[in-house]
Amino acid sequence: METEKLYYQDPFMGEFTATVLACEAGKTGFQVVLDRTAFYPEGGGQPADHGTLGGSNVTDVHEKDGVIFHTCDQAVEIGETVTGRIDWARRFDHMQQHSGEHIISGILCADYHCDNVGFHLGADTVTIDYNADISWDQALDAQRKANEVIWADQATEIAYPSPQELATLDYRSKKELTGKVRIVTFPEADCCACCGTHVLRAGQVGIIKVLSCQKFREGVRLEILCGKRALDYLCRTYDQARAIGQQLSVKPQDTLAAVERLEAELSAAKVRMAQLEEAVFESMARDNEGRGDVVLFQPPMKGDSVRKLADAVAKRCGGLAAVFAGEDGQYAYALVRADGTDIAPLVKDLNKALNGRGGGRGGFAQGSVQTDRAAIEVFFSK
Repeated sequence: METEKLYYQDPFMGEFTATVLACEAGKTGFQVVLDRTAFYPEGGGQPADHGTLGGSNVTDVHEKDGVIFHTCDQAVEIGETVTGRIDWARRFDHMQQHSGEHIISGILCADYHCDNVGFHLGADTVTIDYNADISWDQALDAQRKANEVIWADQATEIAYPSPQELATLDYRSKKELTGKVRIVTFPEADCCACCGTHVLRAGQVGIIKVLSCQKFREGVRLEILCGKRALDYLCRTYDQARAIGQQLSVKPQDTLAAVERLEAELSAAKVRMAQLEEAVFESMARDNEGRGDVVLFQPPMKGDSVRKLADAVAKRCGGLAAVFAGEDGQYAYALVRADGTDIAPLVKDLNKALNGRGGGRGGFAQGSVQTDRAAIEVFFSK
């Protein structure tokens, strides 16, 4: 006997009573069958409801041949009348996301003559795949139209048309359908064959926000948020923009211009720093004119700066320039011989003696060592 589906009679039913028809132990819990249920089973891209059944937690729900199985963490008595309670926050979130997907997909498929070829209602976001090359601006235009449908707040229409009536309807479907077909219509937006649960009116979706529109296979993948998820996301984004604005002494809506100004200032500072660094390195190179092999210790520097200093000193010292930048325990190094003499044997011995990593060719090598300054000085004093 098929399970009576209360979630179709009233998608806002959060509590119900039912009679237990079966309860069998399974791999992930007890599989419980009721004569009727408001728990929605996973299907059509919408996750299953969670909640409680009597004193047991419902962790999954699935349907097979019209019978709905509730995965419970405890057994329930066959023949007993139990009370089921839906995790309403989870269910309503799913209805908002699913209904919002209907609205924006109906608009996109109509405007760009494409199909929705994939839908995933995830724990964080909703992704929808379309077999058309939709641009970001086109996605935002669909977002605008979708929210206008929400604000119009027309009632959601559910129908089970006869085969003859179905043949005359222009509706979306991912596959050929047989038997009793459930048609869900959001006026001015979408008409689609769907087995999921939906809000009663478009306004209950709240808001639709498009997060991304990226190339995917032969079309694009859209990432959206609806309802409370969208509100929470926008609140977090605003709070972040407000915090950034406070750091930059500007209003939240002016942070982009402030960041662009900082980027320009940072670029100019980097150019000036490179010029000053080059002058300092040249001065250090002059101080080591003709000294032969030179070992220099410097505070932590980027690898490129270590190389530049070693190169500048090597051109003047007349021997090996070895620069170690860092502090006891960890140094980055660069070794340079201006005459190009092969440095590989020295690097091999250095890495072995000083717990180092790195290498090079010809007269240049670069890497790092994990040791102290004294050990480095001993190595080069041999």
